[in-house]
Amino acid sequence: GGSAPAPAPVAPAPAPVAPAAAPAPAAAPAAGGSEGRIAIQMPSLSPTMTEGKIVKWLKKVGDKVSSGEAIAELETDKSNLEIEAYDDGTLSEIVVGENQTAPVGSPIAYLTAKGAKSAAAPAAKPAPAPTPAAAPVAQAPVSAPKAPQAAPAPAGRRLRASPLAKKIARDRGLDINQVQGSGPSGRVVKRDIEAALARGGTAPVATAAPTVAKKAPSAPVAARVEARTEPLSSMRKVIAQRMTEVKPGVPHFYLTIEVEMDAAVKVREEAKAMELKVSVNDLIVKAVAMAVRRYPRVNVSLQGDQVIHHGSVDVGIAVALEQGLITPIVRDADQKGLQQLSTEIRELAERARKRALKPDEYTGGSITVSNLGMYGIDNFAAIINPPQASILAVGAVTDKAVVRDGQIVVRKMMSATLSCDHRIVDGAIGAEFLRELRGLLEHPTRLLF
Repeated sequence: GGSAPAPAPVAPAPAPVAPAAAPAPAAAPAAGGSEGRIAIQMPSLSPTMTEGKIVKWLKKVGDKVSSGEAIAELETDKSNLEIEAYDDGTLSEIVVGENQTAPVGSPIAYLTAKGAKSAAAPAAKPAPAPTPAAAPVAQAPVSAPKAPQAAPAPAGRRLRASPLAKKIARDRGLDINQVQGSGPSGRVVKRDIEAALARGGTAPVATAAPTVAKKAPSAPVAARVEARTEPLSSMRKVIAQRMTEVKPGVPHFYLTIEVEMDAAVKVREEAKAMELKVSVNDLIVKAVAMAVRRYPRVNVSLQGDQVIHHGSVDVGIAVALEQGLITPIVRDADQKGLQQLSTEIRELAERARKRALKPDEYTGGSITVSNLGMYGIDNFAAIINPPQASILAVGAVTDKAVVRDGQIVVRKMMSATLSCDHRIVDGAIGAEFLRELRGLLEHPTRLLF
């Protein structure tokens, strides 16, 4: 009885060692693929994503796979998306099965590259041993920081870039082949594109214009203006430091106004009479977008010591889901008519509830509108959705007794509270924005011109 434990630690010893060492070989093919095996890694498809769950494999072991082809359906913290292959080859091993999760950057499957059949067979056999254990998957991201060293490799072979990075580069007219990747295996990700644009990446008008036209063929929108980056001034650095000492994270402050909504409600009723689906919330979103355009000092975000001045007005709409909250973005909201805006908001909200939004449809944005009026909430203060610097909390439109010309009268009133990031937005800026917003909503014909 006493001798049994002695050999036991010796026999299982290789088993714990194997999973611990497994991440290193797994990361190596991802960076170089010198043995003919190419790791397919869990992509980062949203700024808040740390892990993803494989809902369904669209390919099985032994299937041929082409670059850009969807191979699996993935559930993230925001939506369900497809994972693309970045290389041609044969699916030789599936590491993460259906309904299993894995961290961002860890291998979920392996491809055998073309012309490497002999190398793929022996390489695939030892892999099943660590597959049942979750340790290799969980530890794989440890080697991720080394990936940027492999960034120059894609230039010589095939470009590796996330779908979101490709789309942003295409929309901005940026040559993605000139961008060095910092993601797994040197993959170009969203932050690399943003960094390249901030450094003054070229954006040829000839290539950018058709992309914009393609996005909204029914109502042409002017070419999107590039964001402008400037370093924080010494004064703003001190302000940011002091504010975060008092209120860690994002130091919020709040400004509240009461808006008379009688005219806006009348516009909604007239639209309804003409069988046009325009809601009060649509009017609010349009007014917010136009106010942002006229007061661009609220159209900013903070990245490290850099202030990003956004060139376009993209408004987020908070949508409640059973699992939480998501904010689809209406791009160029200030340039769209009320009917087009209304249609787009309804379509985005519907796809948000089905978890069918693409990452670029809920990332970024100038400001978010959170409307709880339909739940009977009179007023509230919302929390800013980073990297944005402000969010507008809108309450219910209710009949209230107010004083007009010395007389007590009944008006339809709505409370609106603006939350601002005090590091880069000051009270006076927020107040000017709200004053413009109130003027637009109380005289809604201004929204049409």
